[in-house]
Amino acid sequence: MSFPLFRWIGAGFKFLWNALDTSRKIFLNILTFFILLAIAIGIFGGGLSKLEDKTSLILDFKGPVVEQHSGNARDALLAEAQGNAKKSTQLRDILAVLDSASKDNKINSAVLLLDDMGPTGLPMLREVAAAIDRFKASGKTVVAWGSGFDQRQYFLASHANEVYLHPMGSVMLTGFGRYRNYYRDALDKVGITVNLLKVGTYKSFAEPYIANAPSEAATEAESFLYNAMWKTYTNNVEQARKLPVGSIMQGIDQLPELMKAAGDDSAKLALNMKLVDGLKTRDELRELMLKRGARDEQNHTFRQIAFDDYLSRQKPKLFGDAVGVIVASGEIGDGKAPPGSIGGLSTSALIRKAREDDSIKAVVLRVDSPGGSAFSSELIRRELELTRKAGKPVVVSMGNVAASGGYWISMSSDEVIADEATVTGSIGVFAILPTADKAIEKLGIHTGGTTTTWLADPFNPLRPLNPKFGELVQSSINHIYSEFTTKAAAARKTTPEKIDAVAQGRVWTGAQAKERGLVDKVGSYSDAISSAASRAKLGNDYRISYVEPELTKFDRIFDLIGSQAAHILQDQFKVALVPTGIPPVAATQIMSDFAWLADVNKDGKGYSAITHCLCSAP
Repeated sequence: MSFPLFRWIGAGFKFLWNALDTSRKIFLNILTFFILLAIAIGIFGGGLSKLEDKTSLILDFKGPVVEQHSGNARDALLAEAQGNAKKSTQLRDILAVLDSASKDNKINSAVLLLDDMGPTGLPMLREVAAAIDRFKASGKTVVAWGSGFDQRQYFLASHANEVYLHPMGSVMLTGFGRYRNYYRDALDKVGITVNLLKVGTYKSFAEPYIANAPSEAATEAESFLYNAMWKTYTNNVEQARKLPVGSIMQGIDQLPELMKAAGDDSAKLALNMKLVDGLKTRDELRELMLKRGARDEQNHTFRQIAFDDYLSRQKPKLFGDAVGVIVASGEIGDGKAPPGSIGGLSTSALIRKAREDDSIKAVVLRVDSPGGSAFSSELIRRELELTRKAGKPVVVSMGNVAASGGYWISMSSDEVIADEATVTGSIGVFAILPTADKAIEKLGIHTGGTTTTWLADPFNPLRPLNPKFGELVQSSINHIYSEFTTKAAAARKTTPEKIDAVAQGRVWTGAQAKERGLVDKVGSYSDAISSAASRAKLGNDYRISYVEPELTKFDRIFDLIGSQAAHILQDQFKVALVPTGIPPVAATQIMSDFAWLADVNKDGKGYSAITHCLCSAP
């Protein structure tokens, strides 16, 4: 009697399962239809409202300006769903919006709102500022307003026709430079020995772990670099604001007296120094724009379009001959890496993809990297070499930083173009091997064992560094440095000896690198695109194709819609920092330094040859 009952139950479950499966397919088909409809509307412009005359473009950049967003479309979607604001703005998007708006007769002005713009390197700021100048040259007005301007934000604001500041705001111009933490005494106290093997007098990357103060060579090199960059900054701002040469530095030197003369009012101080044209609240800015433009009756403000909305109106050219752009941004690691970072295998694959694409006639490598793995740097350089051998021109465009490994990957090209303020050079190699033998002695821990050869356990971080292994590593580092300088000499059509004279791990600005023959030209990202197109004989009718990692189906849809010893050290310092009362910001920097030391040899190979400058754009 029970058998028919079970059969009926089984049949019932089968019916329900089939019904659910059918419903799922119908739902997914309907969802796919609406997604495709949304894509079609987006492509053909049916979903975009018509722009009216006298519309102002609102340039409200979010987060730092970057070469490429980190992560993928799924990450962005989840962040948006959780109410998190977009964390970065792509340089390419800013340039596209400003250059398009400069030719759009519906756009008569732009408003720069920079409160949410985060840390951005000077070379990128110069690219954006040049685009603002092109917009102004088309006869349109740019008004900048801020509740306050930091040094980076003010650089862009200074290129506006008018700059307004909130009455309780300030303009903070502080100059360039940095203080680093040095840990030699602290490391001695906890029993950690950092063994540094390097080539390059100025290769100061690991000095914090072996010294208590910067070396004379490091101080000399950084002073030369920062003073040149500060001169670039002040000259540019003074020219944009029509201020006397040297007035910014003079104002900083006399700041206490000038502040008292302004009644201790920082906003009035900025006005007195002619850094701004007036003091206005945000509603007063709105009234000013209403008088000059047209009223948006529905929203009770002046007629305007947001940066993201205007960006969504830009329709890239999809067919025809192209200049392929590959972004190499971030530290250079081994293996594969997501967008916003560099992997030896993944970035090489992108270059290979561009080489094998018949529609791409030339390649621009946009570099913003302080370096990293020497091996991965060579993998990338080799792919560019093969691309040139295949008959496709390669032009390197250096952004904020293209130093050490960032310079290595730039060596196989037809032309290297750097910004005047790009941090580049740092031709040098090092390996760092921390050992904790003294630390574990304090804990009562001992190691012992037997091996068939001394190479069976060459670098045990819980034992003192084997001198034979240290000698072996140093030989390898020397060889890699020789490879670096030899390849650089071949690329720059000079001798290894002349390269060595300007190498030794020293960093230069783009202008200084040009004087020393390390780059071909001081210019912009646009100059690099134009050079690549010219070398490929493309004329004026070509498109720019960004060669990026293949997206998953999910990402593609939503993109269219809108080492042991160091760990012991790190853990000890983590515990030690808790009760000290060290301010959180300082503690964070200390932990960051030791986290890097913890990860440097995490692959277990014993050591890695590193071409890194530990530098960033000021």
